[in-house]
Amino acid sequence: MVSYKAVEPFDDVAFAVESAIVGEGLVVDHVSHVGDMLERTREDVGSDKVLFTKANVYTFCSAAVSRKVMEVDPMNIAYCPYGIFVAELADQPGEVIVGFRQFPDGAMQEVQALLDGIVREAVGQ
Repeated sequence: MVSYKAVEPFDDVAFAVESAIVGEGLVVDHVSHVGDMLERTREDVGSDKVLFTKANVYTFCSAAVSRKVMEVDPMNIAYCPYGIFVAELADQPGEVIVGFRQFPDGAMQEVQALLDGIVREAVGQ
């Protein structure tokens, strides 16, 4: 995993992530509200531990970059769509973490560079 800490409130960071994705000419396909789901189902699965105050995963794809990496190896489809998470841990309120999964060496490093650029822009680095 690659992650960065943000100094802004969660909602501002989440908006910055969405804006950075759109700024690359991409479309957010889905926002998964992981934190809400885990909180909503916490008691149902027998847990009393609150994990996040808020946590979302933003999924999207790039036609140009995806085609490029899949022309190298069509099985790079396994990495699509790409996701960036924004999370505020319950035991560290006020600290927002933004990141994504690492990708393997080779062609997929172009995707990693794309996601890294988006995240760095969103957190102001």
